[in-house]
Amino acid sequence: MFRSAPSEGVSLEEVALFSIVQAAGWPIWPLIFCSVIALALVLERLVSLRRARIAPTGLVTEVIGVCRAGIPGPEVIDKLAANSLLGKVLAAGLRQATRTNDPELLRRAFETAGRSAAHQLERYLNALATIATAAPLLGLLGTVIGMIEIFGAQAPGSNGTNPAQLAHGISVALYNTAFGLMVAIPSLMAHRYFRSRVSGLLHDMEQAADQLLHRLVHPQLAPSQPNR
Repeated sequence: MFRSAPSEGVSLEEVALFSIVQAAGWPIWPLIFCSVIALALVLERLVSLRRARIAPTGLVTEVIGVCRAGIPGPEVIDKLAANSLLGKVLAAGLRQATRTNDPELLRRAFETAGRSAAHQLERYLNALATIATAAPLLGLLGTVIGMIEIFGAQAPGSNGTNPAQLAHGISVALYNTAFGLMVAIPSLMAHRYFRSRVSGLLHDMEQAADQLLHRLVHPQLAPSQPNR
């Protein structure tokens, strides 16, 4: 008649959450796994896509200033490459400039390094998009399983409707549908946000590479003012 009090050390919220998982049935476990993976990916991308770590403000201006006295030595170039992802792209152009001043070869070196940087920036975004796409389908799978249990509770050969099986089928259907959307919507929003952030960072890196390329090809000309 009365509910038993939760055991010591277990909060009411934990008991309620466990009850929801029980009511949702086994189809909710893949969704829980997807939610954990999605959260880990979002946190990793939030840390990895910080501007200070990818394209520090003023780095290209500093590099162009150093290049006014000539191409820096290997130690300086290695230090630049270890500075940030933008530093790696600029360092690739400077290494090529120590061998040749051909504009086409310099541009190719920047483009190769830029493609590598783009691949690193877009890491895990496909996985996040996959979770955003798969979560509603997993929720739909749980809904279908719940509907099967509902119809099973009203089987012609049974002695009337089984209320417990009927209630469990409804719980499985509704909880899995809701949880699938709860996983998919934030994952989709995070994917779109990170995709936009990557596009902005790549644009800034491309502009910085163009400025340094202009300086390396025309060292006698004053460099244009960078946007960042």
